[in-house]
Formats: sequence, structure tokens, C-alpha cells
Amino acid sequence: MTTFSLDSNPTAVRHVPPLESGDRLTRPEFERRYATAAVTKAELIEGVVYVASPLRFQHHAEPHSRIHGWVWTYQVMTPGLSLGIEPTVRLDLDNEPQPDIVLLVDEAAGGQTRVGEDGYLEGAPELVIEIAASSAAIDLGDKKQVYRRNGVAEYLVWQIFENKIDWYSLIEGEYQPMAVDPEGILRSQRFPGLWLAVEAMLSGNMAEVLRALQAGLQSPEHQAFVAQCSNLK
Repeated sequence: MTTFSLDSNPTAVRHVPPLESGDRLTRPEFERRYATAAVTKAELIEGVVYVASPLRFQHHAEPHSRIHGWVWTYQVMTPGLSLGIEPTVRLDLDNEPQPDIVLLVDEAAGGQTRVGEDGYLEGAPELVIEIAASSAAIDLGDKKQVYRRNGVAEYLVWQIFENKIDWYSLIEGEYQPMAVDPEGILRSQRFPGLWLAVEAMLSGNMAEVLRALQAGLQSPEHQAFVAQCSNLK
């Protein structure tokens, strides 16, 4: 068996081990392995690697498309915000998730996230959205606590098996579930005017989802938020 040493042979090729679910790694080692891994999505949660399984259309891709269309419509009508799909996010030394969707306030507009020199997000996005298979998924366990501890202001989880959407707001260091109003609408506290018609989203009635969102975009609180973001830039 031949052993290569980078010290004695500077031209030797360093062998990078594969990235597998259950590996316990530091964040630098996770990034080193991920850079060469034949996977499209992997996360480091509390120092443990989670490699995503192939995604089913009805159980992930389609709901992902619906909820992205909703939040994308809000973002394009609200200056000072950025939206991303499955970005790698450096939260702390043991946690580097890859959320399904993030909505963040731009750094120039007073946001708490920035893009590092190597292109990765650093810091906690103001809103994280995850599509979870069920309530037993990591999204409602360790990952939820990681987002809470790192200051993600709002966390929305769509549980496919239960056909349920939960939206949490960070209040005094704890996630509190947001309640629907009498019209069946969930209203963001961090992003004024970001209104979600829950049952319409769950049933795929996107016309109703967008109608409720348009009402939020025309609300006085959204207009005030737009003015606030514009003044901070």
C-alpha cells in the first residue's frame, strides 16, 4: 500500500473522501468534500452531514415551484430584498444548511446576511422556507433549532404528508407559530405585505394565492416598508 504525503511530494494529488449522510465533520472539511462530491444538495446540521435523496415531483418539486412563485412575486415588488433557491448558508461552525428558499434584506438596506468573497451566504436570512416530507423531518427538529439559535427571523415549513403549512416568528429568542386571520391568511411580521392564503396554496389555487398577495402588496404597511428599505439603501 502506497501512502502519499503532501509534505514530501508536493505534486501528489490529495484524496478527498466522499460525502455521506451521518458523517461528523467540521465546516471547512464539509466544504472541502462537498466541492468534489457527486451530489446536488448536502447540509451540515449540528456537525452532522445530511445528503438529500432524489426529489419526487408531487412531494417536493411542485410545492417548491408554487411557494417560490408566491415569494418571488413579493420580492420583485419590494426593493431592497434578495431571493434565492437552495443557497449554501454559513450560519456557525457546525451548521451550513442549504434551505429550499431564502428571502433576505440586502446588506445595504440593513439586512443581517452578506455574500462572502467566495459567493456563499454568511449570516441568518430573515426568512427561510423548507419543503418537508412530514412533521418527522429534520426541518422541524434540529434544523429548526439551528435557525432559531442563529436568529432567522421567520421560518416557514410546508409538511407534505400532513398537507400543512407552519409559519414561525422569532419572538424573544423562541419560535412562536403565527395564526391565520379570519380570512385564512398568514401575514409575515418581518416582511409587511407578504400574505399567504394557506388553503389556496395547499390546494394549488395559485390565482387565489396571488389575489391575497396583491392585497398585501397594496396595504399601507407594505408601502411603508418599501419607503423604509428605499431610505436605507
